[in-house]
Amino acid sequence: MPCRLAITSMSLGRCSAGHSLSHKLDMARMYGFGGIELFHEDLLHVAQKLPGGATEDNELKAASIVRQLCQERGLAIVCLQPFAHYEGLLDRQAHLERLDQLSFWFELARVLGTDMVQIPSSFLPSSELSEDPRVAVADLRTVADMGLREKPPVRFVYEALCWGTRCDLWEQSWDLVRAVDRPNFGLCLDTFNIAGRIYADPASPTGCAPNCDRAVQESIARLIATVDVRKVFYVQVVDAERLEEPLVPGHEFYNSEQPARMSWSRNCRLFYGEEDRGAYLPVADISRAIFHGLGFEGWVSMELFNRRMSDADEIVPLELASRGSVAWAKLVKDMKLRVDDPASRRVAASL
Repeated sequence: MPCRLAITSMSLGRCSAGHSLSHKLDMARMYGFGGIELFHEDLLHVAQKLPGGATEDNELKAASIVRQLCQERGLAIVCLQPFAHYEGLLDRQAHLERLDQLSFWFELARVLGTDMVQIPSSFLPSSELSEDPRVAVADLRTVADMGLREKPPVRFVYEALCWGTRCDLWEQSWDLVRAVDRPNFGLCLDTFNIAGRIYADPASPTGCAPNCDRAVQESIARLIATVDVRKVFYVQVVDAERLEEPLVPGHEFYNSEQPARMSWSRNCRLFYGEEDRGAYLPVADISRAIFHGLGFEGWVSMELFNRRMSDADEIVPLELASRGSVAWAKLVKDMKLRVDDPASRRVAASL
């Protein structure tokens, strides 16, 4: 399908900061978004408001409520995410417990009306994860086969996080997708996580990794040469700000329990084209490789994480939806995207 605009529900404001899902969805509709990556946190928050709290029954009721809210606003639920810290666990009892949780997520997905679950690469401590990549492959193949047995089948979209413990490069995630070798197991390409690993280094005074420009160009060439676009289930386009000081002990975003790239990701992502806010990653080059080099068309999600999301200011959902819409209009223009989405076209034309 032609490119369509989506956003992660949490990217419009955290429910813990008082931003209700219904209001966030209103803002998404107002600013031309056609789909939502539903963050489980938002679903759980709806369940917690029901009598009895966040029981499994109430989560299923919440899923029905969320589906109705989205249908009323003409929003598709692209996926449920993140099914995190799954692959490669050394504790195999914990692995079995995760599979039980996944079976319940299948029920949630069915009620939500989505056919896709997102799995980000694990960033658990290395002491908890197998060093043998065959374990991760076998684990991911297990969930893919479980998804194939569902009616309708459930798809999985795997994403390499730039601070992942065993998988932090898109090349590694692509290797896993090929090794799993199932029709319902595909790739999410995220411009932030690609650039955040090979171009950026928030702990460096320059904000950049050594030989970053060359690394990006070589990575782009490999992407175009090796990835089968049919296995790219959706993409995420987002940038991040260059810090004035390196993210090391003493920095306001430093967290001793998080890798620098993770703390930076949680606080400092920006929408595409927000150079006035400090955006500096080569997102345009990576996007060009995805949309033109690979020829990708489909869902394009603005998966923002930023400290602004946790502000209680009631204007946050409107502000973030508006900024995301401006970023989308710029992306459509810069990449000359084919867009078959009346709402998105209307908003883009007004900007």
